[in-house]
Formats: sequence, structure tokens, C-alpha cells
Amino acid sequence: MRSIFVLIFLLMCLHGMSQLPGLAIKKTTGQIKIDAVMDEADWQTADVAGHFKQTFPFDSSYAWAQTEVRMTYDDRFVYLFATMFNEPGPRKYVTPSLKRDYRGPAIDAFNVVLDTYKDRTNGFLFGVNPYGVQREGLVSNGGSQFDDLNVNWDNKWYSEAKILDNRWVCEIAIPFKTIRFKKDLDSWNINFYRLDTHRAEQSTWSPIPRIYNVTSLAFSRELKWDKPLDHPGGNISLIPYVAGHSIDDFEHALPSDRGLFAGGDAKVAVGPALNLDLTVNPDFSQVEVDQQVTNLSRFEIFYPEKRQFFLENADLFGSFGYSNARPFFSRRIGVTRDPLTGQNIQNKIYAGARLSGKLDNNWRIGVMSMQAAKDDAINLPSINYTVTAGQRKVFARSNIGLMLINKQALHDSASKDFKILPNRYNRLVGIDYNLNSKDNRWFGKFFYHRSFNELKKDSSYATTAKIIYSKPNLRIEFLAQAIGANFDPQVGYLPRARFNRIAPEAYYSWYPKSKLINNHGPGTDIDFVGNDLYGITDADYNLWYTVNFQNTASFFMRIRQDYGLVFFPFDPTFPEYDSLKKNLAYKSHYYWNSVILNFQSNARRKLFYGIQARFGQYYNGHRVSFDGNFSYRLQPHMVFSVDYTVNHISLPSPYNSADLLLISPKFDFTFSKKLFWTTYIQYNNQINNVNINSRLQWRFKPASDLFIVYTDNYFAEANSHGDFFYVGQPKLRALVVKLTYWLNL
Repeated sequence: MRSIFVLIFLLMCLHGMSQLPGLAIKKTTGQIKIDAVMDEADWQTADVAGHFKQTFPFDSSYAWAQTEVRMTYDDRFVYLFATMFNEPGPRKYVTPSLKRDYRGPAIDAFNVVLDTYKDRTNGFLFGVNPYGVQREGLVSNGGSQFDDLNVNWDNKWYSEAKILDNRWVCEIAIPFKTIRFKKDLDSWNINFYRLDTHRAEQSTWSPIPRIYNVTSLAFSRELKWDKPLDHPGGNISLIPYVAGHSIDDFEHALPSDRGLFAGGDAKVAVGPALNLDLTVNPDFSQVEVDQQVTNLSRFEIFYPEKRQFFLENADLFGSFGYSNARPFFSRRIGVTRDPLTGQNIQNKIYAGARLSGKLDNNWRIGVMSMQAAKDDAINLPSINYTVTAGQRKVFARSNIGLMLINKQALHDSASKDFKILPNRYNRLVGIDYNLNSKDNRWFGKFFYHRSFNELKKDSSYATTAKIIYSKPNLRIEFLAQAIGANFDPQVGYLPRARFNRIAPEAYYSWYPKSKLINNHGPGTDIDFVGNDLYGITDADYNLWYTVNFQNTASFFMRIRQDYGLVFFPFDPTFPEYDSLKKNLAYKSHYYWNSVILNFQSNARRKLFYGIQARFGQYYNGHRVSFDGNFSYRLQPHMVFSVDYTVNHISLPSPYNSADLLLISPKFDFTFSKKLFWTTYIQYNNQINNVNINSRLQWRFKPASDLFIVYTDNYFAEANSHGDFFYVGQPKLRALVVKLTYWLNL
């Protein structure tokens, strides 16, 4: 009999949740005070969302730790009061720290996901943990994948939380001006989910099968307003800043750079669902430093965007293309490459504007234009970057999009107006189709892009087709790509061109009735890459097995064979070509076998770790590597963590062997929910660099901050035997003090 109920439950999930009852919300009769005390009369009469269902470790039963949510609203805010019940008696809760925008599989938290357009494609997430720490994020592409939630987005809202004897509670006020929505709608889509570490349980109000993300918008229910929403009124926010810096470049013996400067952003609501962002003399010096990686490939590494101006509706621009062929990569703006040193350097931005958001439930648009400054030292003219994107919803949750990009060089001088240089440009046009089925089983990506420049070369295209089918026990993927030899998205990310690729993958899982193992199963994938010049240039063949435990730990084992053709002289110990080193010969090819093991410990523990080991051959030699992370939590005020990568590469004489070390200790202090201090040290002998980044942030008002950022870079010197590295001469040192203030008009 139980199996029949389980089957009925799964069928309900996979065919959408529109038949489940929604939550009614009505306007307040009095004032709501955000104090995590449910003493207002409106809470007593509010509709209650309860009876949460598990989505992990199982998805066929009600949650052990139940949750109740009430909602109301007034002219300015939408309010939520959530009560998270525990089993009888007090208990301890897990939080990474008191720092905003926490994320992880083993934390205690309550979250609301709002689909204010009712398109089951884009939404807003707001979350609070038992210590009152906030996080907010933007959900894109239906929320189907882990990366579809961007928690770097930041905005103003209010909350309080309290820990009581057998429960914890939170009260939330979200300004209507903070979110975007279509006016005159009488309902939104909504879901709530809770993370509870006591039983490693995840639960949702609207049931979601455990193979899907809890942020998936496919399974939301209706939030029914007592009357259609009006326009929230004028919404203009000014975010000015003032900053000073001191920079010393020891490596190139440049004069010290001392300066005081100012600028700012503005946000202007153009209707309830469109937003105009403006920036003048933007500064991103407070952005947390990138986490370095050891690069053993022949290609550029992708680093994510963290700058706040580029984040709202970032998916509208950044989700075009595929991970290895992005037509637009916002980090190309404001960053350029020094042709003499090959290093990335800052390229000042004069100003920029971006209009983005929803026209109605079916149409999204985005238009952005940024003007970067000239740099006489590297003979770089002023460049304008203009990007236009449009997206049309089709079928239940899919969409089709069109993108146009223009990178145009301009004259720039104090005595003349800007003047176009028509012979220096890079343009791109692209069309994408994003598939998301109503029941979340099918999703995929199909696109065709073409670039243009003054040389008017052929083979300047990129096309990809990816399709994924996913159900409780089975996941099948198929990827096919073709990138032309002259495809050149200069405002995008393309580590390599001129290749064709085919990559199928399949994974099967069992869900046993076990107190130890949640699911386990085998998988296989194959990846072929080649081109018209050399045939197959790269390939790998994989068999693997995954075990996920009930306590959040996991184990993964992969047996892998690689094939590589060297189509330019290449040193496997370092990706950059050096004529003085012995390199693998042009057109030589190699097969090598390896075993990869990965274990992630129980993340609910104060001390938790992940470790990956790789053993086996590597081109014409051998490689042993270890990488991972150790983290110790002195809850809630400090986290000490160490990321590490160790590679021992042994190649036969006369080729180079190497011991590559990247170790990154990080000290994260959160003195309160408003004062944070992070110090990050990165020791990388592959690029001969030691980096220290120390960042103090005081959030003295919502979305208003004082930053003090100290950065230092040194050479990583070796002793006479080459077996020990230490901090050597300084390269670059910088101190930045920056004050930002968010002002609503």
C-alpha cells in the first residue's frame, strides 16, 4: 500500500503542482514590526503554509522538522513570518559564520523563492538562518542547476530571527521596490524550503523530488493576493562612493600611485519589472580576490563575475552560449591584457548604463553600453562595449533569445569629441534556445553564434546542442559542438577555437532503504574533441561510481583514460610556451590512464574536509596529485580553512618534471552581522607568486559599507635545492579605503 502512495506522490511532482492549494495573502489592518515576535493581530488571521514534505534524504514523507509560514503585506512591503519547529527540547544550529550570503549543504536556514512573473523561469530568493544572517539571490533558467542561483546579488530588505526552546522563528520584510514584478497580477508563484542539520533534512512546502534542486521553479504553488498589485511607485536609488588608494609596483619600478576618487551607481525603476542601472567612474577594488587554481591545461581559466553592477539580470547576458563558448563575459569589460607582460591589468571605465528586466510575462530585454578608457602605455584606444539581448518565453518554461554585441574602438582625447574608428571592431550575433520542460525532466541548450571583424574571415561561427533527460533513477546527457577556426568573441570567453566535440554521459542511481547510504550508482562518459587539421586531438573515456550518504558525506571514484595530440610545442608542467624548455614535440600523441578518488566529509561537523587524489600516467610520464579543502568552524564567529593543490609530475629525461604547490589558507572572522574581516593568502609556485588579500567590511546600514582592503604580492623564491619555497621580493602592494552609501529617493 505504501508503494502506491509513493507512486501517486511522484506522479504529482512530475506533472506539476498547479493542482495543489496555494497560499492566500491579504493586506494588513495594522503596522507590522520586524522583531521576530508574532504578536500582531494580522499574523493570527493569516493563511498558514504548512505540512512541509521532505526532499532529502527522502521525498516520500512529511518532514520530521515541520515549518509554518504566514504572509501579509502593506503598501511598501511583503511580510513573512516563519516558524521552524524542532523535535522536543533545545538544540544547536549550524551556521558557517555571521557573514551574509552563506551557502552550503549543511546549514540551518529558511528560504523563500518568489516567481513574481509566474513564468517558472526567473525568480528571487531570500533566506535567513537562526542567527538572523541574511542571504539573497537571483534564480535563473528555472533554477534547475546549482549555478542557476546567484547569491552575489545584493539589495535592501529587513529581517529578524530568534532561537526559542523547541523552535526558531524569523520575520521578514521585503520592499516591493527591491523586487521586480508585473503589475495587475492577482497571484505569484512561490515556494519555501528549509534546511535542518539535526537529521540532515531538506524540506519544501510544495513537494520537489530529491533529484531536483530545491530552487527549481517548476514545482511552485500560487501566492494568491486579495487584490491585484498596483505599481509600487517611483523607485530611484543612488549609491555614491568615495575611495582612496595607495599602490606600489615594485616589479616594474613604477612611481607610487596615490589617489582619491569618487563615483557611484544609480538604480531607476522603469515600471515595476524593468530597471535602469547607471554607473559613473565605477570602482571594484572591494571585490573579493579570485581563488587561484593550478592550470595544467593549454587554455585560459574561467573566473566568475563578482562585481555588483553586472549582477542583476546577469543571466540575460551571461547565459548565452555554453561554458566553453560564451559570447559575453562581463569580466572582459574593465580588464585588459598588457601585451608586454601578458598580465591582466585594470582598464578604467568612464561610465555605463544597463536597462534590463521584463516587458511582460513572455518577454525579457537587456541593453547595456559601457565606455572604457584609453591606455596610452599599451597603445589601447578608448573602447565602447554595447550588448543587446532579448528573450521570449515559449511553451511552459522554455525560451528563445537573440544577442547582439558590438566592441568598437574610439578616438579619445580632451580636445575632441569621441570619434569612431571604423576599422577596429568586433561584433557578434547569436540565437539561443533554452529547453526546460514543465515536469523538469528535459532541459537543454541549442545555439548558433557568428562573429564579425574588419578582416571578414570565414568559419567564424559557434554552434552547440546539449540535451539532458533526468528522472529519479536515470540521467542521460548528450553534447555536440562545432566551433569555427575564426570564431572570435572578443567580449566573451573562448579558451579554444577550431574544434568539433561530442560528449555523451549516462548515470544510474539506486535509492536503498538504508540509514547509511542515500543513493549510489555507476556512470560513464566519453568526450571526443577534434578538428579538420588533425582529426581527434583530445579524448577521455570514463567509468565512475558515486555514493551519497545520509549525513551529507559523499564518495566518488573514476577510472579514466586520456588521449592527447600535441598540436603546438607544449610543456605539461606549465601551460605557457617557453623556447628554453624541452617541450613535447609537435604532432606527438599520447595515451595515459589514471584513477581519481574523491571524498567529502560530513559538512555538519565543525571540522570537515574534502580530498581528491589522482594517480597514474600523464602524457609520457606520471602524475600524482592531491587537492581539496579543510575547514574548521568556531561557530559563529570564525572559520579557518585551507584550500590546497599538490601535483608531482614526473616526465622522462630530457623533459621537465615539476612539483607544483598551491596552498590557500583563509581566515574569516565575523565579529557581528555587520562587521567582517577576511584574510586570504595564496601561495602558488607555478606562477611564482604569493598573494595576501585582507578585507575588512563594516555594513553600517543596509547595503551601505566601509571597506578597507590590503593586497600584497611577492615572488615565491626557491632554495638552492629547489625543494622549498619561501616569500621573496615584493611585486605589487595596494591599500584601498572605500565608503559606499545606498540612498533611496
